[in-house]
Amino acid sequence: MERTFSRWKTQYLNRLDPSKKGSVDEDIEQVVSLLNSREQFFTTSSCSGRIILIDGVAAGRDIRKQNCVWLYVSHQKCTSDDLMTGLTKSTGDVVLKFEPFVLHVQCRRLEDAQLVHSAAINSGFRNSGLSVGKTGKIISAIRSTHGLEVPLSHGGKCLVDEDYIQFLTKIANEKMEENLNRIQRFFQNLQSALTAERLHIPDSPSIQELQDSQHMHTQDRKEGRTGNTQKKATKCV
Repeated sequence: MERTFSRWKTQYLNRLDPSKKGSVDEDIEQVVSLLNSREQFFTTSSCSGRIILIDGVAAGRDIRKQNCVWLYVSHQKCTSDDLMTGLTKSTGDVVLKFEPFVLHVQCRRLEDAQLVHSAAINSGFRNSGLSVGKTGKIISAIRSTHGLEVPLSHGGKCLVDEDYIQFLTKIANEKMEENLNRIQRFFQNLQSALTAERLHIPDSPSIQELQDSQHMHTQDRKEGRTGNTQKKATKCV
C-alpha cells in the first residue's frame, strides 16, 4: 500500500493542472505546499473561493454545463461595478454565486485523514468529511457551508436594481473575507497538528494507571515471596 500511495502521489503532482486557471490559487499556495511537502499527503483539487456571475444556468443550475458562460470570476473581493459590467453581457439567466474554499487531500492512512479533518473542523470548515474508496484511496475533503447563490436576470432581462447589486456585493465580500480568515486558521491549525505529530511524546500514565501498576507490582512481589517459601518448605521435607 505504501508503494501504491507513493505512485499515486507522483502521478498527481506531475500531471498538468486541469483547472481553468491552470495553477493553484495564491491564497492557498502555502496550504497546498505544506500538505504536498509531507509524504503522507497530496492534494488532488482545490479552489481558494470565488465570486462568479454565470449566464445560462436556468436548466438544472449546473455550472459545469457546456452552455454556461462565465461573465465574471474573482478569487478576491469584487465591486458592484464589476458585477454590473458582467450583468450587461447577459443573454440568458444570470446567477451570482459565492463559492467558499474547497480542498481535496488524499491521505496515506486513515489517521492522517483524521488529522486534516480535525484541523478543518476547528477552523470553521464544518462541512468537511472523509471518504474511503474501493481501491483504498482515502480522501479528506475540506468544505464550508457559507455560500451564496442569487438569480439576477431571466432571459437577458435584469430583475434587480443597482442598489440591490451593491447590497449583494457587500454580502459577497463579507463572505470572501470570512473565507480567507478561515483559510489562514486552517493553515495555522494544520501546522500545529503536524508539528505535534512529529514531536509526539506518548501520554504520561494517569494516576489510576500508576496505582493499578503499583498494585500489580505489589501483588507480584507477594506471590513471589510465597512461592519462595513453598519451595524452601519442599526442600526441608
